[in-house]
Amino acid sequence: MGYKVDNAIIMAAGLSSRFAPLSYEMPKSLIQVKGEILIERQIRQLQNAGIRDIYVVVGYKKEKFSYLEKLFNVKLIDNPAYEIRNNNSTIKVVEKYLGNSYICSSDNYFMENPFENVVEEAYYATVYAPGETKEWCVDYDEDGWITNVVIGGNAKWYMLGHVFWTEQFSKRFIKILNKVYDEPQIADMLWESIYMQHLDELKLKIRKYPKDYIFEFDTLDELRDFDETYKTNARSKILHNISINMDCREEEIASCLPFKNKKGEIIGFSFNLYGKYYTYNYFSERLIESK
Repeated sequence: MGYKVDNAIIMAAGLSSRFAPLSYEMPKSLIQVKGEILIERQIRQLQNAGIRDIYVVVGYKKEKFSYLEKLFNVKLIDNPAYEIRNNNSTIKVVEKYLGNSYICSSDNYFMENPFENVVEEAYYATVYAPGETKEWCVDYDEDGWITNVVIGGNAKWYMLGHVFWTEQFSKRFIKILNKVYDEPQIADMLWESIYMQHLDELKLKIRKYPKDYIFEFDTLDELRDFDETYKTNARSKILHNISINMDCREEEIASCLPFKNKKGEIIGFSFNLYGKYYTYNYFSERLIESK
């Protein structure tokens, strides 16, 4: 019979620091991929599946999302803790809306629409890694219920993409979250980490998707592999200026990674150019060759 979907929660509050330097200028979910804004594509897919009640949780550069309310009639919810907590804080700010709900990452790109108006059971989307992977891998029983989650594995199905929570799952998760929320070690945890600690109470099925169905771009290099237009034009003033100053093409600036100061604060990014590594300080706009 299944569960009628009540709503969808799109998590869009985070800094996406690994997506340097594009994320310094624009939230990752608002970049254009193959001609569409990532979060807009996902909203359209949800609406095409008949899901009209959509909540977008914002934090970092939240003002850039405001147009979505008028364009798509979605509701924006502010997560004031986005800088000091992981995505468990996003779940916290939407707790009163959770029922039979999709939980979505705003930066996923689905080749085909994965959403349904009626869902058979609570699940987590997965894809298959035929070799070694550092992703969150799942074991499951003969009925498809996830029995274990470990980080890293070989020839495994791993968690990627959207999740569907039934009302029962939502109530159980919020009860657990509220019980532990103020414990110091919880702040840095993904909601999935909390889920992993309570697999006996929080039941999700595995939902298997084929190769090249769900995409997630953690770095600029990964985006360039998917959308080759980003090799020559990353839509970034920072990269454009570096290419001018270094007399190089943008596509030659590779392996961009966030760069931290001694306090652990992200202040810029490092990159590889012609086999040498450089660091760029976002605040001072200084470019230094690493030794």
